Amino acid sequence: MRTYPFNVADRLTADPMYAYVREHEPLCRVRLAYGEDAWLVTRHQDVRTVYVDPRFSRAAGIGRDEPRLSEYIAPRGMMDMDPPDLTRLRKLVTGAFTPRRIEQLRARALTVAGDLVDKIVEKGPAADLVADFGEQLPMIMICEMLGVPVADREEFQVLSEALVSGTWMDGEQRASYIAKLMEYFAGLVHQRRREPTDDLLGALVAARDEEGRLTEQELLFLAAGLHGAGFETTTTQIPNFVYTLLTHPGQLSLLLSRRELIPSAVEEMMRFVSLFSGPAIPRWALEDIELSGGTVPAGSAVFASVAAANNDPRVFQDPERLDITRQPNPHVGFGYGIHHCLGAQLARLELAVALSTLLDRLPGLELAIPEEDLSWRSGSALRGLISLPVNFT
Repeated sequence: MRTYPFNVADRLTADPMYAYVREHEPLCRVRLAYGEDAWLVTRHQDVRTVYVDPRFSRAAGIGRDEPRLSEYIAPRGMMDMDPPDLTRLRKLVTGAFTPRRIEQLRARALTVAGDLVDKIVEKGPAADLVADFGEQLPMIMICEMLGVPVADREEFQVLSEALVSGTWMDGEQRASYIAKLMEYFAGLVHQRRREPTDDLLGALVAARDEEGRLTEQELLFLAAGLHGAGFETTTTQIPNFVYTLLTHPGQLSLLLSRRELIPSAVEEMMRFVSLFSGPAIPRWALEDIELSGGTVPAGSAVFASVAAANNDPRVFQDPERLDITRQPNPHVGFGYGIHHCLGAQLARLELAVALSTLLDRLPGLELAIPEEDLSWRSGSALRGLISLPVNFT
């Protein structure tokens, strides 16, 4: 039995224990601070199997003492569903995240990113790429998609931290924040009923009221979940990606000379950066299931490690090396299967726009303080920087 999770908040590389268990204990028994014991899978093929095989269920965990990092158990949402309920809700929002629709947002993303950099340049030649850029671009984009008023964005950002809290926020505070977030969305829903809009939230309200395709609770949790997925992960990854490039100068130089590699660089850093400090959402085995290393007994909770899968040498040559030209790159950084991230295309767009804009507009970009003096989040489900001080010319 191993204590889980392995990762620590400092830096972004995967803990060496993942490599050890991937080779020697591919089906590893783990124990978290709270809840039942679980199994951990770390090989790329096994992780994809857990994500895609219908014998692994999310809904089966409802009512169970789910393994987790804190005493608090979050309210159940779309990520806790199986088909057909999951399929029903995903269909309601997939139209907003199609490649064609996301591509239509590129011009707006470029404008927002350009405006943010204008402010950075005006204040320069130094900036904090977390506060001045990384927290701003995804927030503006997802709020505009959902229809969240500009004046509410700062409060929205604070409340949304509860969605990715690991241990830094106690259960009572986290419950309070999530309740306030639901209350806020309930107010927006009420506004949409008085004055219909053509934003994503307006479309969800219409689907609820006119077509009966989701319940009121599903409407609120879907809206909050879309906000969290569209903001927290990308706002963390933008500074993470910049930090990764600044600490790999050879790859940064290559990207500066070949901007056409930006999409490939985004995919490689989604693979390379170990974003999650804690465990992913567990699945539950509905029957005995054979995986590498043995059998997962029916009724068991199973964690699938994205960090370990993305560094599996069976799939990725020299996986511990950052290679922005890597092809193919079948990483699972956005998940896999029926729970694949709905906002993956939006995240790709924002990350690519962020990198291209920062590299184009901030020449000579470099860390403003020694790397060892950077401050990292602790107690969050996402690993990232508290601030990223940089200089530019």
